[in-house]
Amino acid sequence: MNLVNLESVSHAYGPKPLLSDVSLGVEEGERIGVVGRNGGGKTTLLSVLAGAVRPDSGRVTHTRGLRVGFLSQQDTLDPGASVREIVLGARAEHEWAGDQRVREILENLIGDLDLDSKAGDLSGGERRRTALARLLIDDHDLIMLDEPTNHLDIEAIAWLAAHLAGRKSALVVVTHDRWFLDAVSTRTWEVVDGRVERYEGGYAAYVLAKAERARIAQAAEERRQNLMRKEIAWLRRGPPARTSKPKFRIEAAQALIANEPPPRETVELMRFAAARLGKTVYDLDDVTLHAGGPGAGPLVLDHLTWQFGPGDRIGLIGVNGSGKSSVLRLLAGTVQPDSGRVVRGKTVRLAHLSQELAELDPTRRVLESVEEVRKYLQLGKREWTASQLLERLGFRGDAQWKVIGDLSGGERRRLQLLRLLMDDPNVLLLDEPTNDLDIETLNELEDLLDGWPGTLILVSHDRYFLERVTDRCVALLGDGRLSLLPGGVDEYLERRAAGTAVTARLGSGETVSSQVEAAPGEATGETKGGLSAKEERELRKELNRLERQLDKLSDQEARLHAAMAEAASDYAKLGTLDAQLRDILAQKETIEAEWLDVADRLGE
Repeated sequence: MNLVNLESVSHAYGPKPLLSDVSLGVEEGERIGVVGRNGGGKTTLLSVLAGAVRPDSGRVTHTRGLRVGFLSQQDTLDPGASVREIVLGARAEHEWAGDQRVREILENLIGDLDLDSKAGDLSGGERRRTALARLLIDDHDLIMLDEPTNHLDIEAIAWLAAHLAGRKSALVVVTHDRWFLDAVSTRTWEVVDGRVERYEGGYAAYVLAKAERARIAQAAEERRQNLMRKEIAWLRRGPPARTSKPKFRIEAAQALIANEPPPRETVELMRFAAARLGKTVYDLDDVTLHAGGPGAGPLVLDHLTWQFGPGDRIGLIGVNGSGKSSVLRLLAGTVQPDSGRVVRGKTVRLAHLSQELAELDPTRRVLESVEEVRKYLQLGKREWTASQLLERLGFRGDAQWKVIGDLSGGERRRLQLLRLLMDDPNVLLLDEPTNDLDIETLNELEDLLDGWPGTLILVSHDRYFLERVTDRCVALLGDGRLSLLPGGVDEYLERRAAGTAVTARLGSGETVSSQVEAAPGEATGETKGGLSAKEERELRKELNRLERQLDKLSDQEARLHAAMAEAASDYAKLGTLDAQLRDILAQKETIEAEWLDVADRLGE
C-alpha cells in the first residue's frame, strides 16, 4: 500500500521548473535514497511529499492518519526551549530513562549536551542533532530526512544507518553521503531535469544500473560514461568491506569495467610526488599538542614521532573535538606544538583548505578569481584551463561570470578549493572538502585528485570520499597518538565500540603496539559462524544453486533489454517485453534475498 502518492505534480521556483509532471508513490517499508545535483529539486521533492510545500499543479495524497516525521534543512527550534523540552517533551524521566531505544538515541546524538541547555545557546550542529533526536524518538509511518548526516561524525553516521535500518518506518532520505545511501536505501530516485528516474538498490546498484541504461540507450555523453565506469571500478576494487557485495552484483560490475584501469596510477603518482617533494615532507619529532594552545584544551598529541612521506594519501579519522583540525593547522604552521618540533621539507608547496571560508573579493567574477591564480593546470598527462576546471566543479556556462558576492556558501567553498588546486601545490591539507557538494561534483573532485601527484592529508566525515581518495587511514583515539588502521573505517568503528586502541609511532625506533583479540573459533576449531563441516558444505551447495539460477535470469534479462532496444518504436511489443522483464526482475529479487540469507548464515 502506498503511504504517499504524487499525481502529475509540477513545481517551479521562478522560471526554473524543478518538478515536471512527476507521478510516483512511497510504499510501506520502502527505503528510498534521493540523489541529484544541487539545486536540481531534491529538497523540493521531499517537501512536496511531506506536505510542507503545495505544488503548482498536480495532486499529493497521504493515507488517512499517516504519521510523517520530516527533518528539513531549516532550523525551527524554539530558542527559549531547553533540549529536554524539545526532544523529550512532557515525558516523565522514569518513562524515557527506562526505554532503551530512547536512551540509545540520546546517547548517540546528544550525549555531549546538557539537557537543560537552551536551544538558543547551541551551535548550528548541536541544534541539528537535537532536531534529529526529537524526530527519531517519536513513532512514524514515514520518515523523511534532508541531509541528516550533516554535523555527524563517522561513528554517529554509522549508528544512524544501523538505527534506521532497524526501524519499520518507510524512509525517504536526501543525502550526498554515498556510504550512508548504500547502508540505508533499497531504492534510489534521481531528480534530474524535472524528472524523477527510479532505480532498484542503493548507491552502488544505482551507479551500475545507470551505466547499464546509458550503454543500452547509447545516449549518455562519453565523458560521463567514463566517470561512471571509474566509479564502478572503485566500488569493485575498494576496501574489503565493499567486497561483501553479492557475487552476482560483483560479476555484473566486473563485466562493465573489464578494460578500465585502476582509479589511480599509484606507482606513477608516487614517482612524480617524490620528484616534486624529495624525501622529506613532514617529520614530527616528540610533538605534544593541545587543541587550545600550550597546556590548554584537550590533549591531541602526546610526545608523538611520525613521518608523512611523498605521495602519502592519508585519511585522518576521529570523533568531533578529537583534534583533527588542530593536527592540520599544526602541519600548516598556523599553530605551534607545545613541545617537540615539526620539520617541514624545503620543497613543500602547501595548500590548506580549512573549514573557514577564505576572504574573497566580492566584486570579482568567478573565472577572474581563478585565472588570477593560474590560467592553466597540468593534472596527470593533460593540461586544463581554468574555465574547464570550473565547469568540472559545477560552474557551468554563465555561472563562471557570476559575481563572488552573489555565490552561496557551497559555491564559495568549491571556488576556494579550485583556487588552491590552481596554485599547483605538492601538499594538500583538506578539512571537510565535501561540505555542500553534490554527488556529481564529488565524482569530478575525486577524478581531479586521482591525477594529482603529491601528499594528501584529508579530514572528512564522508566515509565514501575518505576511502575513495586515500590509501590508508590513521585515527585520533584520545590517547595522544596516531593509530594506524589497516582495516580503514570499519576497523576504527570496531575499536571505538570495543574501547581498544592500536597505537603506532613511526620513524627512528619504529614501534607498533596493539590489543588484538582472537577471532571467534580460532581457539575452538569451529568453522566460521559455528557451523559444522557438513552444514557448511550444504549451505555452499545451496549458494551455488542459487547463483546458477541468477546467472540464467541475468542472461534472460540481458536478452530482453536487447530486444527492447530493437523494438524502441513498437509500443505494443515494448509493453509485452516490459511485462516479461518485470517478471524476471521479480524472480531475481526473490532469489537474491535467498542468496543473501544463505551468505549471511555462512558469514560471507
